[in-house]
Amino acid sequence: MPLVFWTTLGGLLIVFFTLAAYTTLAERKIAAWIQDRRGPNRVGPWGLLQPLADVLKLLLKEAFQPTTSYRLLQILAPVLMVTLAMGALAILPLSPNLQIFEGSIGILYLLGVLSLSVYGLSLGGWATGSKYSLLGGLRSGAQVISYELSLGTALLSVLLLTAVRLPQENPLLPRSIVEAQRQGWFFLLNPIGFIVYVIAAFAEANRAPFDLVEAEQELVGGYHTEYSAIRFGAFFVAEYMNVITASALISTFFFGGYLSPLDGILGVQRWDPIWQNLWGISWLLLKTILWVFIFIWVRWTLPRFRYDQLMRIGWKTLLPLGVVNLVVLAGLLLLA
Repeated sequence: MPLVFWTTLGGLLIVFFTLAAYTTLAERKIAAWIQDRRGPNRVGPWGLLQPLADVLKLLLKEAFQPTTSYRLLQILAPVLMVTLAMGALAILPLSPNLQIFEGSIGILYLLGVLSLSVYGLSLGGWATGSKYSLLGGLRSGAQVISYELSLGTALLSVLLLTAVRLPQENPLLPRSIVEAQRQGWFFLLNPIGFIVYVIAAFAEANRAPFDLVEAEQELVGGYHTEYSAIRFGAFFVAEYMNVITASALISTFFFGGYLSPLDGILGVQRWDPIWQNLWGISWLLLKTILWVFIFIWVRWTLPRFRYDQLMRIGWKTLLPLGVVNLVVLAGLLLLA
């Protein structure tokens, strides 16, 4: 592959890992602000070097290995989680002229990668030989399967709008979805699909109030109870990578991705490709950071659901709502 591809990929991975590290710091700072207390402020100015200190601590700690665990699988599970979290971002268009991987299946690849994350959580819970970890892993399987259906119906409504607006383009490509929003972002045209997708994305990322797979009051720590040192750190980083990925996907599918409200006024499409890339990446990054803040805000605002409530919302509320929204939207587009 060309040198430009590998250079771009390496740069994006560095940016992605840095964002994940500083999202942990942002979570602790925002939590402190919400709870009216001080966050990390000792390591570096304003605590900005705290993520580096956390990484060094995890690298130097002993990796505990339970005697009843499956050693290879216990190592594989966190590696799988980090890899899948990065793989989902590969198809996102970063700007009008910049994307790591496009292909012809687009959204189908994305759904496949997202569905595989359940294997990392289930494998991590089962491999340690702990009943608490196993329960966390089993919960993750039921939760992800339940909310993937709702997420899929919301995505189908996005693809439907894309196919109507750009009939000559492949609606499965994320770039086509973004370009179809030049005349109006989809969260305005498809508010019910947007709400369904956001709620399902919270559940897919295992974030509060959908963090039943961890539930420290019930399961000690859930699927990662028996993990320590850098293995626990990998699960920890993967969680925040999933938050960043979910935020970037929401921004792409419903808020125009790399598009900005000023594109038409400033004539961005006539700019040099380099400046278009910088402009598009900046807007996508800004929207992603905003949604990361919302993920953190919700975690420190809403209490965790009971498990029966979580399943009831997925099967009896979100899924029927997503299907009805898809049918009504299709009818309105047919009559328009």
